[in-house]
Amino acid sequence: MQRKSLSEIAAERPYPDFADWWPMREDFLYFMSNAIVDGWRNVHRNPQPLSTVEGFAAEYLSTVYRRDLREDLVSGFATGQKLTSIRSGEFDALSYAFYRAAYTWIEAHAAAADIDVTAEKRQFAERVGANFYRQLHEHLSLDLPTTLNEDIDFIQMQSAVDQVGRFLKEQGYLRDHFAFRFDVDVRYENRKITQSAAAVLTDLHTHGVVYALYEMGYPVILPSAVYLYHSMGEAQHHSSRTIQELFLRMGYTAGETDDFDPTGYPSDMVVELWEIRPL
Repeated sequence: MQRKSLSEIAAERPYPDFADWWPMREDFLYFMSNAIVDGWRNVHRNPQPLSTVEGFAAEYLSTVYRRDLREDLVSGFATGQKLTSIRSGEFDALSYAFYRAAYTWIEAHAAAADIDVTAEKRQFAERVGANFYRQLHEHLSLDLPTTLNEDIDFIQMQSAVDQVGRFLKEQGYLRDHFAFRFDVDVRYENRKITQSAAAVLTDLHTHGVVYALYEMGYPVILPSAVYLYHSMGEAQHHSSRTIQELFLRMGYTAGETDDFDPTGYPSDMVVELWEIRPL
């Protein structure tokens, strides 16, 4: 089946609430520059010139926001310079362009290397998330427990996740809301999942899995994440891959389910149902 173009997908799924850009802050942009650009440059000896990314960014800005690409936007981001002028829609375009370039190269490289394209794209996003988290961990001096056995471990973990969330909000990645909740009352896979935060440790040790709801208010890359998913089969999920790495450092696999239906939540909020398991 032929893929739809960016213009076709954008016409089907417009995001007018993202047309008015908001400011972003330099720490987030600098950490993301390091993580994204390093990931793009090192994906299977990537031979693409920066002009490839510039072309994707220009197409995206023109199609989605009806704006022109600033001459030094991509080169400045790639070198970690001139970051203070970058606004939300521009970071959305940068994220889209670097990921589309990386995913395009993975697909082109797949036949010769005999690799699983879907897995490679997911692993690329995970490597970027791990790189970003490494910088954030040091910047925030996050203190993680080594495991989740006692109440104090759970409190310590929640504090670290909340610190990450505050950073994402303050830096403009999330415009107005962050929550990572362990009180869960949802339907998933034709069954009711009811869980209280107070019972998480017991459930984790008894059943080997617990759930969380990750709520995001206006994540800056929502438009490009949707467009990448519907054109390339994998989105960026910057904050999700960041929190995934946080749990990995404690010895747990964690991530969003693929088919959770967030019907009932406000339209301006992205909600993911997470499963968390010991490694």
